Amino acid sequence: MPFERFVQSGRVAHVSHGPNKGKLVAIVDVIDQNRVLVDGPASKIPRGQMSLSNLHLTKFRLKFPFTGSTRVVRKAWAAEKIDEQWKATVWAQKVAAKEKRAALSDYDRFKLRRAKRVRNAIRTEAFYRLKKAAKKAKANKVAAKK
Repeated sequence: MPFERFVQSGRVAHVSHGPNKGKLVAIVDVIDQNRVLVDGPASKIPRGQMSLSNLHLTKFRLKFPFTGSTRVVRKAWAAEKIDEQWKATVWAQKVAAKEKRAALSDYDRFKLRRAKRVRNAIRTEAFYRLKKAAKKAKANKVAAKK
């Protein structure tokens, strides 16, 4: 099947727009083709409707009864350890790195630029050293054949 993430009860989603941007919610029920009922017990988002255009579906899915209460969603969330699973994903790590970069001061950006320059100089030197050694080995191999 081409799709793996469906809009369904129990699906965990990442909020992409609005006042709760960046938080995780669980879809409790589907209202219509554009809106869903969400609940975010761990991220302190009260139960309410949210547009699907403001959500990005994750690979996580909670098992709880259809239209379960906030207490049921909270228990399922804790049982599945969604927060730990989310922090382990590449997606969450990229979001954290983006936030960290955005929080850098002018001096921090300067230090980062200098560190990258030093790193690139070391990398370039190592590359040319290996290239020279490979060229020398190839010349020796050609000379040995003659």
